[in-house]
Amino acid sequence: DGWVSSDAAYNIPKHQCLQDRLRAAQLMREGAPDCPLAVDTMDNASSAAYGAYFERLYIIQEEKVMYQGGRGPEGYKISELRTWLDQYKTRLQSPSTVV
Repeated sequence: DGWVSSDAAYNIPKHQCLQDRLRAAQLMREGAPDCPLAVDTMDNASSAAYGAYFERLYIIQEEKVMYQGGRGPEGYKISELRTWLDQYKTRLQSPSTVV
């Protein structure tokens, strides 16, 4: 039982307590250490308040949704998320041209 993605390098067991969720978040953070991360409560208060059911992976910048993944956990595409983050990192490291 737990969270499984066909393209993730790890499996996350079903969360039994908040500490389990925090451990799962830490695994995700290791893949993108500079990205802010939010963890919902065990009663899924944020999910209920913001209509986030089914779970999805998002990238939000300056209050704008830049990436929305498929409905999870079956629709999670960690490799797709990683590609977006890698491309963003490359853009940040590129010299910018002022017009």
